[in-house]
Amino acid sequence: MKLFHLAAIAAVAFGLGSAAHAGPVIIDGTDSADHGAGTLAGNSGIQATNTDGWEYMQRALTNLGTSVSGSVQKTVQVVGANTNSVAYNAITSAFNLSGLIGLGWNIQYVQGAAAINAFMGGLSTSNTGILYLSTAGLVSGDMDSAELGAVNANAAAINTYVSGAGNPAQGGALFAQGETGTGEFGWLASLIPGIVSTDVGGGGLGTDVLLTAAGAAAFPGLTNADLAGADPWHTHFSGNLGGLSVLGRTAAGENVILGGGAGTILQCGLPGQPACPVPEPGSMLLVAVAGLALLGVRRRRPAIQ
Repeated sequence: MKLFHLAAIAAVAFGLGSAAHAGPVIIDGTDSADHGAGTLAGNSGIQATNTDGWEYMQRALTNLGTSVSGSVQKTVQVVGANTNSVAYNAITSAFNLSGLIGLGWNIQYVQGAAAINAFMGGLSTSNTGILYLSTAGLVSGDMDSAELGAVNANAAAINTYVSGAGNPAQGGALFAQGETGTGEFGWLASLIPGIVSTDVGGGGLGTDVLLTAAGAAAFPGLTNADLAGADPWHTHFSGNLGGLSVLGRTAAGENVILGGGAGTILQCGLPGQPACPVPEPGSMLLVAVAGLALLGVRRRRPAIQ
């Protein structure tokens, strides 16, 4: 019986040790960068605080930056927001007021399809703590079709980074916003096979996005009125949500904001997902012990009469 207990403990320990630890994720179908104001000149002027969609982005960065493992590089890498555009100003203002600067974080920008391809080739938690994918085709200065194509072409790299396959301790954080047109969310199925993104078009829908209980917990202080100021939205999600929680949905049940904390979304070794990290030598020994213990139990078990 003791051997059986040892085998069970070893099996559980091996199972836990072989799992990838995904980083925290927020994926939404909004173009909140286009609906707000903050510390930089934007489409609504200059203010000492962020409002509406910019405030939501600020709180999303705060959530991710305080949830991701401290072992990652404390850099927000902004993909596809052109300098001095609305898209650029919104994410920069959101970062400036997120509180992450005081925690040692910085922000960098990757612009243009060629630069995005080069960056994605080396994407890892050693150079990125939060990967921010700008909107595509929705906000002045956001990702154009070539930049979105580069992101889609590097879906496997994004998956490896977020899933933790490249860093068994924990994957990096991801913040992605609305996309419209050809190739919209073409990278997403690599992270969550079976998820469906529905593009409602560049004009969007003006129905309010309402915080769920999980959303209120994820964004303390954010209100439904703040989100209403970020309307219209452009994408909703259905199908397999990959373990993500719904943080914001409409009264009609359209899931517009999804999110999950570290370890909640991806598992290794499944079709379309990265292989599990190779076990440490000690883990392999544990498996061997488990196998011998189970064999011993099997041999000692009395025959059934």
